[in-house]
Amino acid sequence: MPFVGCMNSWTNDGQYLALGMFNGIISIRNKNGEEKVKIERPGGSLSPIWSIYWNPSSRWERFWMNRGKKDAEEAIVNRYFQERPSSLKSVVYSSKGSESEEEEDDSSRDDISEEHNDILAVADWGQKLSFYQLSGKQIGKDRSLNFDPCCISYFTKGEYLLLGGSDKQVSLFTKDGVRLGTVGEQNSWVWTCKVKPDSNYVVVGCQDGTISFYQLIFSTVHGLYKDRYAYRDSMTDVIVQHLITEQKVRIKCKELVKKIAIYKNRLAIQLPEKILIYELYSDDSSDMHYRVKEKIVKKFECNLLVVCADHIILCQEKRLQCLSFRGVKEREWQMESLIRYIKVIGGPPGREGLLVGLKNGQILKIFVDNLFAIILLKQATAVRCLDMSASRKKLAVVDENDTCLVYDIHTKELLFQEPNANSVAWNTQCEDMLCFSGGGYLNIKASTFPVHQQKMQGFVVGYNGSKIFCLHAFSMSAVEVPQSAPMYQYLDRKMFKEAYQIACLGVTDTDWRELAMEALEGLEFETAKKAFIRAQDLRYLELINSIEERKKRGETNNDLFLAEVFAYQGKFHEASKLYKRSGHENLALEMYTDLRMFEYAKDFLGSGDPKETKMLITKQADWARSINEPKAAVEMYISAGEHVKAIEISGDHGWVDMLIDIARKLDKAEREPLLMCAHYFKKLDNPGYAAETYLKIGDLKSLVQLHVETQHWDEAFALGEKHPEFKDDIYVPYAQWLAENDRFEEAQKAFHKAGRQGEAVRVLEQLSHNAVVENRFNDAAYYYWMLSMLCLNIAQVVRAFDKKRQKGKRFETRLDTSPPSFPTPLLLHTSDPAQKDVMLGKFHHFQHLAELYHGYHAIHRYTEEPFSFCRPETLFNISRFLLHSLTKDTPLGISKVKTLFTLAKQSRALGAYKLARHAYNQLQGLWIPARFQKSIELGSLTIRSKPFHDSEELVPLCYRCSASNPLLNNLGNVCINCRQPFVFSASSYEVLHLVEFYLEEGITDEEAVSLINLEAPSHKGSILDQTPQDSQTLSLDETVDSVGEDDPFTAKLSLEQGGSEFVPLVVSRSVLRSLSRRDVLIKRWPPPLQWQYFRSFLPDAPITMCPSCFQMFHSEDYEQLVLQHTCCPYCRRRIDDPSP
Repeated sequence: MPFVGCMNSWTNDGQYLALGMFNGIISIRNKNGEEKVKIERPGGSLSPIWSIYWNPSSRWERFWMNRGKKDAEEAIVNRYFQERPSSLKSVVYSSKGSESEEEEDDSSRDDISEEHNDILAVADWGQKLSFYQLSGKQIGKDRSLNFDPCCISYFTKGEYLLLGGSDKQVSLFTKDGVRLGTVGEQNSWVWTCKVKPDSNYVVVGCQDGTISFYQLIFSTVHGLYKDRYAYRDSMTDVIVQHLITEQKVRIKCKELVKKIAIYKNRLAIQLPEKILIYELYSDDSSDMHYRVKEKIVKKFECNLLVVCADHIILCQEKRLQCLSFRGVKEREWQMESLIRYIKVIGGPPGREGLLVGLKNGQILKIFVDNLFAIILLKQATAVRCLDMSASRKKLAVVDENDTCLVYDIHTKELLFQEPNANSVAWNTQCEDMLCFSGGGYLNIKASTFPVHQQKMQGFVVGYNGSKIFCLHAFSMSAVEVPQSAPMYQYLDRKMFKEAYQIACLGVTDTDWRELAMEALEGLEFETAKKAFIRAQDLRYLELINSIEERKKRGETNNDLFLAEVFAYQGKFHEASKLYKRSGHENLALEMYTDLRMFEYAKDFLGSGDPKETKMLITKQADWARSINEPKAAVEMYISAGEHVKAIEISGDHGWVDMLIDIARKLDKAEREPLLMCAHYFKKLDNPGYAAETYLKIGDLKSLVQLHVETQHWDEAFALGEKHPEFKDDIYVPYAQWLAENDRFEEAQKAFHKAGRQGEAVRVLEQLSHNAVVENRFNDAAYYYWMLSMLCLNIAQVVRAFDKKRQKGKRFETRLDTSPPSFPTPLLLHTSDPAQKDVMLGKFHHFQHLAELYHGYHAIHRYTEEPFSFCRPETLFNISRFLLHSLTKDTPLGISKVKTLFTLAKQSRALGAYKLARHAYNQLQGLWIPARFQKSIELGSLTIRSKPFHDSEELVPLCYRCSASNPLLNNLGNVCINCRQPFVFSASSYEVLHLVEFYLEEGITDEEAVSLINLEAPSHKGSILDQTPQDSQTLSLDETVDSVGEDDPFTAKLSLEQGGSEFVPLVVSRSVLRSLSRRDVLIKRWPPPLQWQYFRSFLPDAPITMCPSCFQMFHSEDYEQLVLQHTCCPYCRRRIDDPSP
């Protein structure tokens, strides 16, 4: 090294060595001797480095680097002052009271927040003290020493350092260089000083060879007022702690703090040369922001310091001085003995009272505005601690013998005393409670009750509500103490109001409930109500309100009130005794009954009162039912006469045997339970028992409904025969059931029997409409045929009504006049004479629709299904029949496109090219579905290559006039010559060889049939044209010679027919006798329709007519269809049905 080294020091980890040179340079080298940092001091060679030392604590280094951070502050406080963790505000205050985030010399320290090396303290003979970090950067500013330092040493934990030198003394400094005071003065220069590790012992070596040994004592400097505690930290700082909110604030004074006093919103701090008075920014109880109010720049020597609202009190041995905040002495009090304890007990600003305890045992009260002290009392022993109760009626004293004595201030009487006390405090919220500490225990005493103890270290300095403020070592803490023990002490003596006051200080929920129960049992309802409100027990609050209301109404029986309380608490036997004593045995009976304690309830039954016995059995049955013992409950209900409940349980569990036993035992006058039995029988599918029950009570209507619901129609019909008034109730549901099961013919008969023709019409119309919409045209034809027959039936009823009315007889009918839901309603008004004509018109309309849909069924299947079961000739005939029938409106569901498409294809296939071309031309004017478009367009083109005529074999022949008719007939399905309507087969739709004829006026149907059945071998007759007035009639008369073979029909065939109107063929009796019954077919329509007669001209080609629907078929086709379907293909009459 180029210069002389005066001092050296290793870092904590031994990696670096700091060397102080005589020329004022500091060299920091690693363990290999390589220089890493070189620090040049301002004084140069005039300031040789004789003192250099690394701070031994890395924790203090982190504190330096993070001193503005909350976590570092907590770490220091927790480590050295053993306080519980709390939030410490980062706001600090300088000794001038200005608020700042950091001190002036702390700004440079923010730059080392990422450094983790030791702090190097350097003292040179330039009389400067400096601090550096490992990188060589200075921390803060140089501090002047006013002497030449020769040695420097840190305490083990780095919180303080010692300096000695030419001033012949050892001085104590804080870790950041603030001088605290002199440890000891010597006779020569001090060249060395050391601190014993982990202790406060200091040894000093001087130039004259003397060695001195010192022990440093760091006393606690603090102050307390209610929930605010101020204490000294790091010798130069003051921390104010709010004991309730756990908030803290640090006030940095930068000088040694000697005394601290706190009172309400005032804080006094005594420094070596001045006293600082602080005040809070606001009156908020949780505000922790202080600011400087006054400064008293004067040096004071005192033992104790007290601050008031406008004064400070200095205690100097036996003397008390009162000074204003400007340092002016206003009053002074001289005591007889040394002052041991002083406390501010409150009062108006400027007139506060002080409680003073002397060594001679005298206790005084002093007001700061009064020169005269008031002697409260005097005891034989010295005062160690004092406190006055909230009402200032009692005084607690701890003497030098560790005894706590409590006096009545007014009478000077010693109320009680307790041993092992070192401090005492009254509860600020409760007059009769105090606590004292000593011997490692916390003692809580309420009134004159025994002391309650629990372990706790430290000194009690305050007692507020349930919080006890305890000072242990350097830490002040607020201990939450439940007040359960004193509360129970009051409860034991039935002092409920006092116990409630104690509970308000802080007890558990269980304690609140116990207090409430005890007060309730003691009939202290007001206290009990407050306690239950705290416990949030609404049930007991309702009880108390009920009792209070009854008391307002004049009830004064406390036994009854207490019995109800015991009942609420579950003390039922005690409650029953009180009920009995108060003369309310019925309440005990009711209580035990509600509790299902039936054995106990029997003890309180009256002298055989059947009502009470029944009530008890009923309650017992209710209980058995609630605990899922239904059989026992049923038996009890039966014995108590509660048959309805017994039936209900038996029915819900499906006990049919028990139900029928109950029903048979009941009298028929008990309708309600019997009806319940019948209801459950129906529900449990036992209609026999239900019928038996209904018969027992004579409820025939319910019996009818039962048979209907169970579909026992035979029983229902038998009952209806005996009681016609239930006819509607039977046949209407029966008809609906038949309709739902597709038995429509039977349904119509049932509706007819019930007189509900409108229902039958509505059902059939809806079915017809649905069948059309669903493209079930065969079913639609069948339903429309049924509708036509129903209309004919209605017309019969109207006709009979008219006849009866004309004869003056009464005729009853029960036709439904309600409007049907279908868009084509049948209005049934039997009183309207025109109703018959309306029904007949609808008959013909529905017959026509049935024929159309029956034929269209084959067309629809041909166009929609891939395979066709009909011959081409049949499809050709059907499409021609439909084309000629659809001259006006087209019914719903029938497609003219499909009809023409079928006609076109079959006409072409059979050689009717002219008709095919006409069909294709008609299709051009219609909307054609896409799937037919291509086929129709192709057919329209290819048909033009065919000749423009039809095959002669397809031309229909009129069997009346023998005229050939074109395939396309503008007149429709009639002969173009004689206008005779064609008769079509209902299967192949060929023109049948039949001619319809009519009877001569005066010939009845029965006579005509008898004449036809005569079968005369031959007869004479002639054909006569009779033209009566406005009608033209063709008749066969006996007086005219026969034509041809003397057959009127043959003769008529030879006559010329060319008129524009149809002339019916009318026959006389002689002609009828000439006809063979094998050649005549008769449609025997019921009235008001007339029978229709048809003559067959080809006897060898037999024709069969269905006796039900009167449709004509070729016999071979009919037999084949009947064998295939086992019924008529048109009306679906079964072959085994004997009825027509």
